[in-house]
This record gives sequence, structure tokens and C-alpha cells, in this order.
Amino acid sequence: MTIEAVISEVLQRIRPSEEERAFVVELMEELKGLAEETIESSGLDVKPHFVGSLAKDTYLAGDHDVDLFLAFPLETPLEELRKKGLELGKVIAKKLDSYEIAYAEHPYVRAKYRGVSVDLVPCYDVKDWKDVRTAVDRSILHTRWVIENIKGRNDEVRLLKRFLKGIKAYGSEIYIRGFSGYLAEILVIKYGSFLGVLKNADFMLRQKIIDPGNWLKREYELAMKTVKRETGEDRPLIVIDPVDPRRNVAANLSWEKYGRFYFKAHQFLEGPSLSFFFPEEKAGGNYLEELRRKGTHMVTLLFEKPNLVDDVLMPQLERSARGFERALQREGFRVLDWNVGHFRGKAFIMLEVDRLEREKVRIKPGPEFFTERGWDFYRKNERVWLKGKRLYAEKRVKEGIVDVISELLSKNQVALGKTLREHIGGADVLLDYVPEELEKEAYLFLSREKGGLK
Repeated sequence: MTIEAVISEVLQRIRPSEEERAFVVELMEELKGLAEETIESSGLDVKPHFVGSLAKDTYLAGDHDVDLFLAFPLETPLEELRKKGLELGKVIAKKLDSYEIAYAEHPYVRAKYRGVSVDLVPCYDVKDWKDVRTAVDRSILHTRWVIENIKGRNDEVRLLKRFLKGIKAYGSEIYIRGFSGYLAEILVIKYGSFLGVLKNADFMLRQKIIDPGNWLKREYELAMKTVKRETGEDRPLIVIDPVDPRRNVAANLSWEKYGRFYFKAHQFLEGPSLSFFFPEEKAGGNYLEELRRKGTHMVTLLFEKPNLVDDVLMPQLERSARGFERALQREGFRVLDWNVGHFRGKAFIMLEVDRLEREKVRIKPGPEFFTERGWDFYRKNERVWLKGKRLYAEKRVKEGIVDVISELLSKNQVALGKTLREHIGGADVLLDYVPEELEKEAYLFLSREKGGLK
């Protein structure tokens, strides 16, 4: 298929129909009416604002999540905003189908209405970046900026979002570290179209700094401070937020996710296909055959999943996996890769290692013999000898990796996610085996098909 044919077919699938648009408009009008009615009866000076992709008309067909922000006056104390904002959100949500309290920088209400997720988020009624006090305040400014600058390129944004979803590089959550929807909108506005963004994958990386708000001329010192900070953090891209010179829109974008976009952009331009947008689900294979083929082993820690949202849980699982990687490598095991996740109330850490046993005896170098530490070393070890002035001893070690992991945990020698230590301490440690529910996950991990480029 030609690029034009692929794009035409993709658009037919991702562009909302007239019926869908009518439903969204009706839904937003109903919610706005409910919010205004509740605000008026509560006597609060609060303005409801729709933000996000529905408000900007960059949403994909079938994706109708509503972000309704409740904007308080700037003079409202933060604690009062949090308290009254949550109370107001709950009163509105009680008129909807169901709701729960969720937590970000401050608590907010996540409701359901007519089959759609509705987030009711308190914020400040900001007019520009100097008014911003909490992380969510900018959303009103973001929505306004995109609406003013998109100039009919809404479908181009839809194409880029669907492409990023298809190549698994979409989502700025800390456990994904991909492209946010707002970043996708900025790139389309900057480069003119979906194809314009793809064709600039190389240039974007070389140029490094994208400044759609022209802050480097308007607020040079602040903008340069952002550039220097983000350069020091080695970000793949620095996109100075067009509504706030202090912020890099691409701050959460990882090199891995940018790299996926970089390769897939080239591949699509060379061989356009619907599969970039709508990939077939990868077929599983036999993870045991994969282990035999590679001559490696897999250690899986399986434990009760703590009651945490993914934004909190996944980074802690990743920190724990890296902790095991470092600790086991100190103990003589080579960790080739790791993988984390959760399923049906269980969390897991998978480690691919070069072996399951290590040598029984290790030579342990000690201090010089005529020091106080030398005497301690001499008393504590059985077989001790001298090489020049320095003492050496044989150290007998437990050879099985399960025993090593157990000892490392008991001595608190693994850096773990702060709320996971107790859960991981009671983990089942599985060698070259996973329960049936994890067989496909294990295969995709060991074969590198999970996150692999080719």
C-alpha cells in the first residue's frame, strides 16, 4: 500500500463519526450543566473547564475520557483548594453513575457516567505561567494553546497518536515514559503534519531544542535554565512548554521510547503498512525452548501485589529489579535482563541470569597483617595466608541463587521499592518455571519480542 492509502484507511478507523461527535458534545454539555448547577448551589466561585483531547478535538474514535477541571480563584489557599475541590468533585460525582477518590499531586474524583471515565480535578484558574502553583494548573493553558494553534490539523494529531500507540511509545506515565498527547500535538503544530513529524525524526534529535513559544527570545534566562537542566539530565528532546518556559514537555520521554519512534518512523516511510498503527498481537512461544536455545536461566520472584496504582507500583518494581541486578552481580551472577509486571493480584520480577550456581570457594583479600583490622580478619576466617604484607582467606559461599537471594534479602542488601520490601521478602522464587498465566510474558521477555525493534 502507498503511504496515502495507508493514511486514508487509518483515518477511517480513528476519526470519530458524526454520531460519536454528537454523543461527545451532548455528554460535555450535560457534565458542564451539572457542574455549574452544583457550583452555584454550593456558593463557590469556581469555573469548570474541559481540558485534554476531548476539549481539543484530538481524541481517537472510541476514546472518550473526560477531564473536567474545577478552577478556583488564585487567592484560594492550597489546603482549602484541596479540601473544597474534593468535596465539590464528590457532590458532582454523586449525580453521575459511580465514583472513587484517586490521588495525584492532590486528591481528585474519578467518576463514571454513561460508560465514560470522568476526572473531576481541582486546580487554580490561571491566566498565564506566572500563576501556576500546582502541576495540573497548566492543563487549562495547554488546552487553550492547542485550540489556538492547531489550525485544522486535528486529524494529523490523531494519526500521530495512533502511530505512537501502535509502536508502544505513547503515554508519559512514569512507568511508560513515552510521548504524551500534548507532546504529539506540539510536534504536529511544529512540523505541520503527521508525515512532517516522522520525516523530522533525525532533525528533531540533532536540533534537540524545540521552542514553539519562542521563549528563548521572550524569557531567555528562564528558558536557558530549563535547557541547561534538561541537557544535564541527558533528555532525548527538550521541548520548552509553549505556555511555561520553566518546563520541558518531553521531560518524561525516555531514550528507549524515542529510539522506538526513531526506528519505526524510518521503517514506516520506507515501507508503509497498517501494522504500524494496528499491530497484530504477538504470538507466544515456548519459554523453556528459548532458555535452552540461549543456554541461560530465569529466576522469577512472585509475590502479593500491594494495593498501589501503576504510576506508583511500576517504578517501585523497576527499582527493585535493578536492585536485584546490582546485588546479584556483586555476588558473581550475571543478570542479562529483567522484566516486571503484575497479574490477578500478583506482582512479579523476572531475571534472566547466566547460571543458577556459583563457585563454592572464593578468595577473600584482607588488610595488612600488622593492623588492628588484620587481627580481626585473622580471627574471623579459618584458612588464612600471607602474600607480602597482605592477608588472604578462603571464603565458603552458598552456591544456589535461591539461597543467595534469601541471604541478600535477610541482610537488607538489595535496594528495593520503598513499599515492596515486606512483599518481596515473602516472595516465591521460581527457577526456569512460571505459572501458566505468565508463560507468554516469559517468552516475550526472553525472546526480546517485548519491546524489541526487530
